[in-house]
Amino acid sequence: MAIILGIESSCDETSASVCIDGKVINNEIAGQDIHEQYGGVVPELASREHQRNIVPVVNHVLTHAGINVKDLDGIAYTRGPGLLGALLIGSSFAKAMASSLDIPLIPVHHMKAHVLAHFIDDPKPTYPFICLTVSGGHTQILRVNSPTEMNILGQTQDDAVGEAFDKAAKLLGLPYPGGPMIDKLSKEGDENKFSFAESEMPDLDYSFSGIKTSILYFLRKEVRKNENFIDENLNDLAASIQKVLISMLMDKLIKAAKQENINQIAIAGGVSANSGLRERLEQEAQKKGWDIFIPDFQYCTDNAGMIAISGHLLFQEQAFGKLTDSPLPRMPF
Repeated sequence: MAIILGIESSCDETSASVCIDGKVINNEIAGQDIHEQYGGVVPELASREHQRNIVPVVNHVLTHAGINVKDLDGIAYTRGPGLLGALLIGSSFAKAMASSLDIPLIPVHHMKAHVLAHFIDDPKPTYPFICLTVSGGHTQILRVNSPTEMNILGQTQDDAVGEAFDKAAKLLGLPYPGGPMIDKLSKEGDENKFSFAESEMPDLDYSFSGIKTSILYFLRKEVRKNENFIDENLNDLAASIQKVLISMLMDKLIKAAKQENINQIAIAGGVSANSGLRERLEQEAQKKGWDIFIPDFQYCTDNAGMIAISGHLLFQEQAFGKLTDSPLPRMPF
């Protein structure tokens, strides 16, 4: 039996989790409300909040799990990608703790951890499976062959879909983070009220910069004609924007599943919490006979549960790190 402590600090959530023999026992997350007033994450402020939160968060999960630090067999932490200052807090803490206990360090790739979050709860996918990973900073379609072998089939060539959601929300005057607000408002809107041109990319790659520009120009034109246009059509705008972004995601995912001849389909990352994306995935699954896998909401956004389960799987492979490993803000996949 292996007991793994997972630590996540890639952006603006300080999170810790305990995994015992492949079962995630808890998942504590300390958020950072301070960024709301700036309309986005301020890296220096994020680092300071991580320093403030990491000791109480780790202490809480260990106490809640009834685990003494001397019982730990390994410490998994996010090495990258992410904000350098934020990564430094988590990695430095993990290294100091692992060194003092003389137990292995397990560096984890943040985006791969989102994929492996599917192994926290049942049902679990079987290898190989296709995973659409969608977050504020990344949009990728992966063929997942094992915990250590994941091949990128397609990815965004500019902005991520999470950025597109947040930028569109900002144009609509919604508070940060805007993606969840668009999802909420879209439930009361008509998704066919307005249309936006989808960006085209070859093969399975994505581009979301064009759709952001299309939304900007459309709103500018309509507001010139009616200064109250956004307020009067807010729900319909949210629904229409959500529809086009999800359509872009799903079109490529459908192509990937057909290309790889795989019917095990998963979604991961913060945007996988979007109710419209989940609903569309379920619709396609019924049409195409897919087996689909969607993480619990708490494991969609940045969290240590996915780091802890990744640590468990990598511990079995003895994929250990070194004290000299540096955080990698742009960690290669």
